[in-house]
Amino acid sequence: MAAGCASPWIACCAVAEETATAATGSDVSPAQVGELPVDQQVRWLRAAAQSGALERLDDAQLLALFQSFDPLTVPRYIKEGPNGYPSYEFTMVRQERIRGIWPRRPDQMLVRLTRQPLRIYAKWLPDGAHSGQEIIYDESIRRDEVYGHLGGLLSVIPMWASLNGALAHAQSNHQVRDLGTEFIVSRFLAEGERVAQTGITRLSQIEVKTIDGVRVVAFTYETPTGRPEYYAKKETLGLDLRHPWFRSAESYDNEGRLFEKIVFKTITPETFDDSTFDPKNPAYRF
Repeated sequence: MAAGCASPWIACCAVAEETATAATGSDVSPAQVGELPVDQQVRWLRAAAQSGALERLDDAQLLALFQSFDPLTVPRYIKEGPNGYPSYEFTMVRQERIRGIWPRRPDQMLVRLTRQPLRIYAKWLPDGAHSGQEIIYDESIRRDEVYGHLGGLLSVIPMWASLNGALAHAQSNHQVRDLGTEFIVSRFLAEGERVAQTGITRLSQIEVKTIDGVRVVAFTYETPTGRPEYYAKKETLGLDLRHPWFRSAESYDNEGRLFEKIVFKTITPETFDDSTFDPKNPAYRF
């Protein structure tokens, strides 16, 4: 890693390597991790992320570290998870190209989600498109329907709508069930495996970026044929520096146009009671 640090930063990089080594409880510094077998690289990466040592590395160190990894290390690290919290609240920024049109303003959303059963409350926040809209989904009550006010008359009159109906897809190409970190992870693993089967194992690009205030290691990969065989022709996914999931996703179509951008700004584990997913909650506007 010191190779990525030119004078007068050599001393600073050496201190950072010592800090990362001590925090992970390993005698292996970031500059040496790439020489380890894949299993040991994965264990080192997990320990560095959990201890906070990974996010304390500067951009040059992070870039050199991830460039040194075996191509299987990051997919293995992500696959072994966990890919999200069992119950959590997150805020997100999202934009999608709907019927060929890129929105002028992104959606700003607050989402509360718990699993087993899957239950979701989502609210569109001020300063974003569709501000004030709300939905609730509870698979234990109606697996194939969502309740809410989504726009137009529904901004005043809440009602049930099909998960796959025209109303639910008026503002998104996704189901409400796709909200959360797990969906992006599952897509990455499935598509990555298919791409690897074609003989492509190296990423097109690795960068360290700050997107909407979120610092990530961003991986860009291209699929052989693009859509519709794959979700996107090109994807750029931003890895969280403390957990094995993605904080950002940018998807491009076969013409190179961005058709989806998602950034998880905050992700916080929470415990919710039944009122969180009850339309009669007085804090909501159903």
